[in-house]
Amino acid sequence: MSAELSERPALHYWDAFWDHRPAECPCDQDFVHWLDDREVRDSAIFHFGTGGHHHVGVECARPDRRNAVLGITAAPQEHDTFVKLAIERPDVLRHYNVSFGDIYLLNRRLLPVFDIVTLFHLCEFRGEKNDAYGAMTDLEVTNLLTDHLRPGGHVLFFPGSYAWDRADNSAKDVVSAWAAERDVEEIGRWRSLLVYRKRGSRTDLLQP
Repeated sequence: MSAELSERPALHYWDAFWDHRPAECPCDQDFVHWLDDREVRDSAIFHFGTGGHHHVGVECARPDRRNAVLGITAAPQEHDTFVKLAIERPDVLRHYNVSFGDIYLLNRRLLPVFDIVTLFHLCEFRGEKNDAYGAMTDLEVTNLLTDHLRPGGHVLFFPGSYAWDRADNSAKDVVSAWAAERDVEEIGRWRSLLVYRKRGSRTDLLQP
């Protein structure tokens, strides 16, 4: 290996596995309930942080929901469980796919248009290791995904995150800055979630 290659910074990934713990982290479970409460069907969803349980993807793939979910995880172990799930459950794979990588390296040319974006883990995994290879900031990622959201679509956050109101680089501050930069409106709290709507209208999208 050349000296140049050996000096390149490695990807910042999460060397751990998050299983289904709704009592501790209810955001994924509440999100599925939110979809059902609004009778959301056949929508395109971007989901940040799949967990090893893949609860959102599996539930959205059910025949009575048929929501298409593109998830992203920075944990190789969680992606491994997705591969196993895809092999065993092609019915789920039809509606659910997971990318392994750093969300702060998303390329807008590879992104489709979404009806819903979840950013439950905003600011939890961004730091100096991401800076080393010029990754986007949390605000830049939020703006990018909002640009790929249909008018009338929704962005959901999780105020129960440990990064929500911490002293430095809090998700709460990022959301406040984002709301000032993008044409969005706060809908309010729903269980453990905070819901925003991108202004605009389209008859086949969710209504507040």
